[in-house]
Amino acid sequence: MAVNHEQELAKLRERIETMGAYLHIERKRPELADLELKSAAPGFWDDQEKAQATMSKASALRDEIAEYDAALSSLEDAEVANELALEEDDGDLDAEVASAIAALDKRADALELASWFDDELDSSDAIVSINPGQGGLEAQDWTDMLFRMYTRYCERKGWKVTVNDLQPGEAIGIDRAVFTVSGHNAYGMLRSEQGVHRLVRISPTDEKKRRQTTFAGVEVLPVVPDDIEVDIDEGDLRVDVYRSTGHGGQGVNTTDSAVRITHLPTGIVVTCQNERSQIQNRATAMGILRSKLYEIEKQKRQDELDELRGPKHEISFGNQIRNYVLYPYQMVKDLRSGIETSNVDAVLDGDIDEFVIGYHRWRVSQGGEALH
Repeated sequence: MAVNHEQELAKLRERIETMGAYLHIERKRPELADLELKSAAPGFWDDQEKAQATMSKASALRDEIAEYDAALSSLEDAEVANELALEEDDGDLDAEVASAIAALDKRADALELASWFDDELDSSDAIVSINPGQGGLEAQDWTDMLFRMYTRYCERKGWKVTVNDLQPGEAIGIDRAVFTVSGHNAYGMLRSEQGVHRLVRISPTDEKKRRQTTFAGVEVLPVVPDDIEVDIDEGDLRVDVYRSTGHGGQGVNTTDSAVRITHLPTGIVVTCQNERSQIQNRATAMGILRSKLYEIEKQKRQDELDELRGPKHEISFGNQIRNYVLYPYQMVKDLRSGIETSNVDAVLDGDIDEFVIGYHRWRVSQGGEALH
């Protein structure tokens, strides 16, 4: 016997159309048409960097519009199928409608997630830095564990990870990791990870096997597009070059290809040693510096909590955003959203979507401003 799904479908239509309004889909259609017109113009590829940026923007708009249109099309098919199932009292067709509604729920969830990212840089690539806090050598090991967790998460999302700087620890782990994540909404998604992460476990280096608490800090910045102007005076920079070293201390190459750039007015120091060429390392380091300086300028303009970074906290107890407990019980809990799980192994293997999405749902419920 067929069941009338009219109310469920009406709620889905309202939800999907609301998400379309939040995403400004109708405004983006002419924007996409304009970009496609530009890409077909003679000489478009003369400036390849600018052309590539235009094509990337067009691709993102095209995907977003296509996802919304596909959801609406599936909804209309389900509405028609529901009417036919009722008219013919077709149980098999009714089951197809129920299945379509479940699939549409997931599509609406995806649209809702996309609607949360309304900052001009949310769709940008992200620069992620991980640094050890309190806990000595243990904190360097924890930094290495977090680095693996995020690279595994990016693999799951199909995002590209480019390591910019990876400094080995004194005996175990790493002393610093800086990497760029390339993918749709990478910055918007990953800014959920900004803050202090606390680990509780039995120390692997303590002969007495005592419980140890360690901390690491995660910073997430957007890759600032070239069309956003950030003034950097070459006279304000000190550039040092040195020999690259790999994870564990091995030499990456035998030339002074690693680059350290110090921005003298702010004291910001950026290093990059991933590339073989000194020129490439300098270009990457300058990109990271642009992002950091953009953040400072935005903070000055807004004269309030930095929307990109949040308030600065000591990387220690009382400032953490998330706890990872391996002993005496197993639990990961986000102190902002309240999301928790006992499946610690899965989380450390990169299964953190529940925490990322949970954070953004919490952020939106707080008015969209809070980062911590």
